[in-house]
Amino acid sequence: MLTTSAISVSNVTKSFVNAEGQEIAVLNGITMDIREREFVSIVGPSGCGKSTIFNIIAGLLQPSSGSITVGGEDIGQSTGHVGYMMQRDLLLPWRSILDNVTLGLEVKGISKKERRDIAMSYLQRYHLEAFAGAYPSTLSGGMRQRVALIRTLVTQPDIILLDEPFSALDYQTRLVLEDEILSILRDEGKTGVLITHDIEEAISVSDRIFVMSKRPTYVKQTYDIGLSAHYGSAMKARSDARFKGFFEDIWSELDIQMGRVG
Repeated sequence: MLTTSAISVSNVTKSFVNAEGQEIAVLNGITMDIREREFVSIVGPSGCGKSTIFNIIAGLLQPSSGSITVGGEDIGQSTGHVGYMMQRDLLLPWRSILDNVTLGLEVKGISKKERRDIAMSYLQRYHLEAFAGAYPSTLSGGMRQRVALIRTLVTQPDIILLDEPFSALDYQTRLVLEDEILSILRDEGKTGVLITHDIEEAISVSDRIFVMSKRPTYVKQTYDIGLSAHYGSAMKARSDARFKGFFEDIWSELDIQMGRVG
């Protein structure tokens, strides 16, 4: 069955000039095609350029060459397709949870009543309405990340970029939040793209994994995973007999390049 591309990256390169005036090649012909409603992960050695790829997809950086389309439009003309969820929740401590969630809608110029109605509908949907008047300092790390995701979702992006959103959380909370965020994105019909250093995390949540080479970076290998889609749960995906084999294969790809994952 044919599926529509949410993100198409074709032969994208990116170079930067350092303080000595030398050109440093970071991306070396990145090509990826990510389908609508797919959840993919990008893994690779530290410093290989994963965040650079993210920033180009988000429209925050221009590629040196190559092309990228998001939602069928050139990234330069694309507006509102992409939402970004970062490592830190970046909730504003002086604003209530409700007012944090409405921030993106406020920037868009939506009326106060409408943006509060929209935000409350999402908070109710994901059982956080009781905390609407609370402040971020009173919430656990996991709850803060749930709020950060809802703040991203209320602006209705088609694609959610997740930049290691679980890295600051304890292990138990990470496992629970992996399942919750995966479930929310599937319920909302979103395309998800995750950067992570955690291979097990990538395997547990992903339909596919793109493994990057060392810098200058290209897509070294793509793995079809699909365990979480099969079980309907990232947690249950970890118990699959294939999980260990996926881990060893992906680790060996990274190990060849760097000897370690940083």
